[in-house]
Amino acid sequence: MAYRNELPQLEGDLFLTDGGIETTLIFHRGLDLPEFAAFDLLKDEKGTEELRRYFEPYLALAADHGAGFVLESPTWRANPRWAAEIGYSPDELDQLNRKAISLMTELRDQYQEEVSTIVISGCVGPQDDGYNPAGKLSADQATGYHSTQIGTFAQTDADMVTAITMTYSDEAIGVTRAAQRVGLPAAV
Repeated sequence: MAYRNELPQLEGDLFLTDGGIETTLIFHRGLDLPEFAAFDLLKDEKGTEELRRYFEPYLALAADHGAGFVLESPTWRANPRWAAEIGYSPDELDQLNRKAISLMTELRDQYQEEVSTIVISGCVGPQDDGYNPAGKLSADQATGYHSTQIGTFAQTDADMVTAITMTYSDEAIGVTRAAQRVGLPAAV
């Protein structure tokens, strides 16, 4: 079910989500994520299976507690700057963002009988370092920059976007504007 026009988590029911995907995959599972980029795992089936295994215990927890769930895509670094640093072309980046949302859709479909409500969120990360950016974008620059990834999400089953580790307001404003332009709700 699509929730773009009415996010169910705003109604007051309990919703869970995952926590610390990159940290878990690197430090608990021993995976190599270039530039802390979980989306890189989507390049092959082995990596995609690692992502499935990461999300499944969280979905089971939501089922056990009768809670809804926000499936946050593994795309925190899946934006133009970080993808180029890792070696992905714009077309490859677009396909990996789509594949991330497809994986979220697959998980939603797999757990829809067990978890009351599952919302798919496209995760958006900062253009620069998430904790100590070397440079800052204006709100207009951030809108243009984040429109690439958010525009892709708008063409998928994503119900919303969530921007995390935004260290300054202009970038957060830009993410919000980019989401508004394509009709996706945004949480920052």
